[in-house]
Amino acid sequence: MPYIGVDIIALVRIEGAIARWGDCFLKRVYTAAELELCGGHVPSLTSRFAAKEAVIKALGGLSQGFTWRDIEILSDPRGRPLINLYGSMRERAGGLGVDRMEVSLSDCDEYAVAFVFGAEAK
Repeated sequence: MPYIGVDIIALVRIEGAIARWGDCFLKRVYTAAELELCGGHVPSLTSRFAAKEAVIKALGGLSQGFTWRDIEILSDPRGRPLINLYGSMRERAGGLGVDRMEVSLSDCDEYAVAFVFGAEAK
């Protein structure tokens, strides 16, 4: 069974959260590796936030003990985005039999979107 999630978010929402809460927001939502990769670039941060939401949707909602950093969106050496799951989200995926998740990210002037596909082990 495929596990699919999609999310779209306005860049101004993440921009506003950064302006209001600064590092507190950034460190609560993003891993150190994500922050380093994005370098404060709002479209990149926003598309990763959308990806985290899409992962949650694909896996059927939040898990107990969830933190935003349980979902990490990085890039491989060629720039292809990839998903790393930790803690409760890794347990949720394992409980569903999901052994592989793929993500596609995109952004424009106003919005960022992410599409996630998860698949069960065969």
